[in-house]
Parts: sequence; C-alpha cells; structure tokens
Amino acid sequence: MDKGSTPMDKGSTPMDKGSTPMDKGIIPTPDVLPRMASERERNANGEFTDRIPADAALDAFDGREDVARPLTAADVMEALDCSRRTAHNKLNALVDEGELETRKIGARGRVWWRPITAGERNRRLAVEGAEGRSAGVDEPDGRTDGLPSEVEQAIRAADLPGSGRTLDARREALAAAYEHLTSHPSATKSDFLDDVYPKYPAAFETPEGWWNAIQPALKQLPAVDPPEERGHLWQFLGGDRFTPTLG
Repeated sequence: MDKGSTPMDKGSTPMDKGSTPMDKGIIPTPDVLPRMASERERNANGEFTDRIPADAALDAFDGREDVARPLTAADVMEALDCSRRTAHNKLNALVDEGELETRKIGARGRVWWRPITAGERNRRLAVEGAEGRSAGVDEPDGRTDGLPSEVEQAIRAADLPGSGRTLDARREALAAAYEHLTSHPSATKSDFLDDVYPKYPAAFETPEGWWNAIQPALKQLPAVDPPEERGHLWQFLGGDRFTPTLG
C-alpha cells in the first residue's frame, strides 16, 4: 500500500448514505442480523406489521355496529396495533384498490370509510329484516294503537327484556295476550301458550321463556285478575270499558 493511501483508494467504494451491507453484496455477521430484524416494526402479537396485508385494516371497518361511520388512522392503529405510518400505508393501499374512500377534515385531519351504494344498503336492510323475521321479530305495526290509552301506557311502561325491535315485538306480544284475555275473560296459561305464543313469539326460543317474561307484565295491566296462589285461571274484569277495538 502506498504511503498515505487508504483501503478505499485500492478499489473499495464507500456505501451510499442509507444503504445496508446487503445492498453492497456484503453478508452481515450473525451479530448484525438481530439488530437489523429488531428495527422492523412488530405489533403486540409479535407480527412484523409490514407483513400484515392491507385487507386486515378492513376488519376495523367491518367490526362495528355503525358501519357508515368514518374512521381515522388512530382507529386503524388501535385495531392493527401498528404505527401511524403503517396505518396510513394500509389505508392508502385500500383507497387505491377502491375498497375505501377518504377525505381531508380540517387543517390536518383525514378520515376513511367504506363506500355503501344504495343497492348495497337495500340488500343489507333486506337481510336484516329476514334475520329478524326468522327470530320471531317483526317490524312494529302499531298493534297497541287500538287499545285504551291507559292500557297502551301500561304496556309501554311494562318491564320487558330487550331493546329496539325486540322490545317492540315483546310489547306486541303482551298486547296480544291482553287482547286474548279480553276476548276470553277466563283463560289459563296453556290458552296463552297455544293461542298467542305461536303468532307472537317475540324472539323467545321456548314457550316457557315467553311466558316467564309476559305473565308478570300481564298481571300489571288494567282490569286483569291473575290467578291466586296455586290457581290457574286468569280473568278479565274490565267489561266494555277496557275492551280494545282492534281491526
């Protein structure tokens, strides 16, 4: 080696800024490989986030009750347990694929959402309606409208399990049980189960489950005389004053 020369002067070339030994054909020693792997981002499950497919971000959109609500990058970061940069990369890839839409909000914010066409929305509503009917939950049809106001108010105040359409269906079942008693002023438990439950199951899987929810509420309605202890006969004492005028 000439005086003053360096190894670089003898044909070696410096590595470009930002390059790695592998880029220059140099195989790292075993002690270097762990350091290189540790620099890659992992989530809480130990997965490299750069290997998580972009479609995985769609789970954050599909796993919500309100599927129309836009999400932020922070929502996807939480769902995938990844960095903001990784979340943005996944979201932008899905926008390019047409799976998501995006828009800027305010000075620095941005949101993403799954586009829902009118046809897709109608299909979803049809599926939800079919599922509700198969579970014995029909759309409310104003069944209590023909009842006297005090009876209607008592039915709406009744302590019945459920919420939303399920609760509406159970109020209708209670109204049907009340109507049955006004038409048959003396009735037994089996009468209600044979004549009312099949038409108004109200999402209860068994007649006994239905009766356990309906009969305590039925006791509280006007002019209803429940059986005494060990008794079996339900009676209606209201006469014409409480007779509903249902069509």
